[in-house]
Amino acid sequence: MSDDAPGAIRPLVGRANFLLSQLGFHIAQAFTARLAPLGIGPNHFGLLMHLERAEGSTQQQLADALGIHRKVMVGLLDDLEQRGLVERRKHPADRRAHAIHLTAAAGKLLPRARRIADEHEDEVLAPLDEDERRDLITALRRLAEHTGNPPGVHPGLRGGW
Repeated sequence: MSDDAPGAIRPLVGRANFLLSQLGFHIAQAFTARLAPLGIGPNHFGLLMHLERAEGSTQQQLADALGIHRKVMVGLLDDLEQRGLVERRKHPADRRAHAIHLTAAAGKLLPRARRIADEHEDEVLAPLDEDERRDLITALRRLAEHTGNPPGVHPGLRGGW
């Protein structure tokens, strides 16, 4: 019986869901370890990257944009504030809200964190040439969209990964 025949028992190495899970687990663990010397995790990195483009957003705006429960967002921001990476300021248009801003420390940390992310990605994708990398990213974007993942938002943020 061939592996393509209906009812055939496919080995795990022939299943995309297994391979994606295996790679995702490995990549997440390795990225977490690489960021650890900076005192942040992947969830912090993702939020800081978003904040860099949305400086001055309120906690609620950030929670809505990232699809994170507001209590999780408060915890992440508290954590980043304790690390000296963000600060809450009175919002200029809404006295009940705080605007979230990156600190100078975050401005120094983000380039280092991005460099770590770039080096990690280059190592993971080393066996692929530029065309294969582009094709892989295109396919992964389509799959992420198909599964309802918002662009640029990791589902691990929602649970405080």
